[in-house]
Amino acid sequence: MQTPEALKRKIKSAQDLLGVVKTMKALAAVSIRQYQRSVESLADYNRTVEMGLQIILKDRQGAPEPARQRTKPLGAIVFGTDQGLCGQFNNLIVQHAVAELDKTEFKKEERFFIVVGMKAADILNDTGQNVLEILTQPGSTASITAMVQDITLLLEDWRFKRSVENMYLFYNEYLTGATYRPRTLKLLPVDNIWLTDLQKKKWDSRTLPMFTMDWERLFRSMIREYLFVSVYRAFANSLASENASRLAAMQNAEKNIEERLEELHVHFHRQRQMTITEELLDIVAGFEVLKESRA
Repeated sequence: MQTPEALKRKIKSAQDLLGVVKTMKALAAVSIRQYQRSVESLADYNRTVEMGLQIILKDRQGAPEPARQRTKPLGAIVFGTDQGLCGQFNNLIVQHAVAELDKTEFKKEERFFIVVGMKAADILNDTGQNVLEILTQPGSTASITAMVQDITLLLEDWRFKRSVENMYLFYNEYLTGATYRPRTLKLLPVDNIWLTDLQKKKWDSRTLPMFTMDWERLFRSMIREYLFVSVYRAFANSLASENASRLAAMQNAEKNIEERLEELHVHFHRQRQMTITEELLDIVAGFEVLKESRA
């Protein structure tokens, strides 16, 4: 049976741990909102890019060229994390990515991965996937832009050196509260149906903007902007989802610690009462012995 002093030490440790958990819970909630704002801020930027593509495509005669036929190999970007205490965040996105790619015609040896986060990369390596690049996770919204630029350079390098024309994004999309879901986005080649819809979409005003830049050069520039927006959105959503997963984990931990504290307090008060009772019995017994000796 534990002594009251030992129970006191356990209660103190549990209270300290509860304080840490509450702090991490608050930080996760603040981070979610920060990255959520980044996703929301992309809406206007994305609309501007789409409007630019719309004007470029309307200036072109006929429909956009059809997407190229399937070529080998395939590239995939998986957004995981380097951090811990985020539940099944990495396992969920890796399992989703592998399951989605297994539905395609690309075999395992034809797939090459860029992975954000060492933990997700380790899980992918364990499944026998070809992880060629492992990127560190950005720690703030200010660092996302630089990471997106690095990934864009890697994509260009893969297209020219490895002939990778097919590229997928796999990331966790933030929903609300502490919930998120895995999502797949086919990044390259650009969806021909989407381009056709943009070309046929009615312009909001009666006057179409004009441009003097070379069509091919301008079109490639707008596609690069589209890639930037897509990868940036995936980054921000993934970071928000990671903190949502951490928030859920901290909520469960907080609940468990509070239940444990309640149990420890019950044991402590019971043990303390037993100790007091034993001391009272000893006092009474001693008094009785002393009384008898005097008599």
